[in-house]
Amino acid sequence: MQSHEPLNSFIDHTLLKPDATKTDVENMINEAKEYKFCSVMVNPFWVEYVSSQLKDTNVKTATVIGFPLGANTTTVKEFELENAIQNGADELDMVMNIGMFKAGNYTYVGNEIKTLARLAHGSKRILKVIIETSFLTDEEKAKAAEIVSNNGADFVKTSTGFSSKGASAHDVAILKKNVGPNTLVKASGGIHSYTEAMEMIKNGASRLGTSQSISIVNKK
Repeated sequence: MQSHEPLNSFIDHTLLKPDATKTDVENMINEAKEYKFCSVMVNPFWVEYVSSQLKDTNVKTATVIGFPLGANTTTVKEFELENAIQNGADELDMVMNIGMFKAGNYTYVGNEIKTLARLAHGSKRILKVIIETSFLTDEEKAKAAEIVSNNGADFVKTSTGFSSKGASAHDVAILKKNVGPNTLVKASGGIHSYTEAMEMIKNGASRLGTSQSISIVNKK
């Protein structure tokens, strides 16, 4: 991390719990404004509200697509993405179809990513693709990163945070090694401390998804 890139600018301040209330969301918004995080990451239901509250700030509104399983049809993911953009989302984190990938149906997976990337970029939005590393071997992680990169996504992202484990510095290094120069890496899930965050960045992460953002930037 360069000195001109403060840690807070790496962080998607994340609240994806199913029981999140409006009060919880408001707290996240206020924290993101105070600490100048990169974005507030919420479930699609909250996008319109979050976007309205962040419109006069540099904090972006981010949401998830096909979350958390990735097993929706491409048509449903397209609708989710377009609806989120209409509601004010700046960045969209889509879960790859993990079952299709595990079965070796790389053409399907790549075409889906390409379709959503084109939609996102047509509205000048960012697309991140979650590959859920906890289900993949190291070889599969490398292949997934390659497919994500080759089909136009802006980021490959490690995890939803809803599986058996989240990000690891080891996985970040694999993803970074296997993407092209125009694709970045986001580490997400289980990043609880400043030390863990810095390890992810050292290994190639350009973005961090975490609900422990304040503890991290306070170096706890």
